Amino acid sequence: MKAILEDLSADNHINSFRINQYTTSSFEYKWHYHPEFELTLIESGVGDRFIGDSFESFQKGDLVLIGPDLPHTWMSDKEKNVVSAAVVIQFSNHFIERFLVLNEFIKLKKILEMSTQGLYFPSPPLEIISKMETINQKEGIARISILLEIFTILTELPYEVLASPFFQPIKNEENELRINTVCQYMLKNSSTDISLKSVAELIHLSESAFCKFFKKMTGKTYSDYLNEIRIGKACTLLTSSDKTIAEIGFQTGFESITYFNRIFLRKKKRTPNEFRKMSRNNHDKSA
Repeated sequence: MKAILEDLSADNHINSFRINQYTTSSFEYKWHYHPEFELTLIESGVGDRFIGDSFESFQKGDLVLIGPDLPHTWMSDKEKNVVSAAVVIQFSNHFIERFLVLNEFIKLKKILEMSTQGLYFPSPPLEIISKMETINQKEGIARISILLEIFTILTELPYEVLASPFFQPIKNEENELRINTVCQYMLKNSSTDISLKSVAELIHLSESAFCKFFKKMTGKTYSDYLNEIRIGKACTLLTSSDKTIAEIGFQTGFESITYFNRIFLRKKKRTPNEFRKMSRNNHDKSA
């Protein structure tokens, strides 16, 4: 997808950091990036989250830290008919760097450095959720104080790195358009048997030339990227439906349940059934 540069600089001349609270029928924000750090908490909604070359499902409680210039977007699953809401805190390197020179902020400095690949914080505690949802009610020093408290909690939470170390934003406009065409097609048709040949023909390349091009642009093979899309959609179904594991595997494009289970275990470090149980346990705790 083509990443659009989002200009947030005007607001930064007024405030040290920016807070937005969104409530909408569905997230349809375009693939974009900006020079600010961004901490996003999903208050409600389900769908797919794209961070660099990472593709995963999201639901209520999803907490992600995104570094500068890292393309990202959230896309709601419209079939679920669930209201989507999020709290987004954005702050510039200029604002935060004055703190990072202090020894007390060593842990935060490490977290921010890692956020260049995007960080996901599983099952965030109610304390940080409450602070993010109420920070916009504060003003002046109290507002900055709560932000620092949020940072303090973040440094103590376990996290998962999202984008691969090979991911680099595409600067060439022609290549960006070509990979955007391919990715949009893969997202739309991932549940069907889409062949390598059909995808390569979209951008007028031979299969071998396409494989080299795709790996160079994304850092991943075509089949690996397609499997990640399918596993991401499977995760959404595992958490939001009562369909059987076999039904979900076939619905998301896997022709063999054995292969589906193997790929799922490789990508998620647990079986589909274990993933479903864990997700439901986390949901029960946060309810």
